[in-house]
Amino acid sequence: MDWIAEMTDEDTAVWRSDLGLIADAARQAGDVALGYFNRSPEVWWKNEGRSPVSAADFAANQKLESILRAARPDYGWLSEETDDDGDRLSRETLFIIDPIDGTRAFLAGQELWCVSIAVVRRGRPVAGVLYAPALEELYEAVEGGVALKNGRPITVSTTPLDAPGRFAIAEDVLKAFPEALKHRIERVRHVPSLAYRIAMVADGQIDGTFVKHNSHDWDLAAADLILERAGGRLVDLHGEAPLYNRIQVSHGELCAAAAPRLADLLTGIGERRDS
Repeated sequence: MDWIAEMTDEDTAVWRSDLGLIADAARQAGDVALGYFNRSPEVWWKNEGRSPVSAADFAANQKLESILRAARPDYGWLSEETDDDGDRLSRETLFIIDPIDGTRAFLAGQELWCVSIAVVRRGRPVAGVLYAPALEELYEAVEGGVALKNGRPITVSTTPLDAPGRFAIAEDVLKAFPEALKHRIERVRHVPSLAYRIAMVADGQIDGTFVKHNSHDWDLAAADLILERAGGRLVDLHGEAPLYNRIQVSHGELCAAAAPRLADLLTGIGERRDS
């Protein structure tokens, strides 16, 4: 984005302050959610019965609202668990929130869930945090900085291209890949939190992942920045980074990986779509 090239020291200072704010808020919301973990919280169903939401999601969301909206009243707000009134569209800067990314895993007693918070300015994240309290892991990044996990820098995998890469990719997607690419891809077990899965790419646990259509801003924005600052990219099938805070907050198919592996994914998916 052109405005990123024009950012000032003052911008950087603001975003670093925002990063400290959202990291603290994520920890507090994570502690709230952890109080419901493995305790059978009340559950409701949304999206015509396709998606669960629990008392833990709402409690964590309430904690985040109480902290962040008070601290930055001029910022817009988009959260999976807050009704969207459209006011965010008039704001250059906003918070994009998922109080529990991986609610199904949370309810099943699995540890792979996280609190996701991003500060987004003019369509792209400038500060982002993922906090996985059951794993005691905090991922964070700010525009112009390096990605961190529990305070230590992380980078994407440097697995040689002639060695199989480890990918979180659905079997039906991989089956349609050309044979020349299949031998370079080793599937890993399903990771229920999309945000955490992208963070796994950022810290080199896996080489890449494919994101099916209908992910949302709150699933992606924080993890997107963390991956970018770790040396990877999240892109659509045309190689373009997603934009956030649009009228439509859902996205089409996406890929996340380091650049050489990203080329493999885009080629394979492109050939699948053309076949």
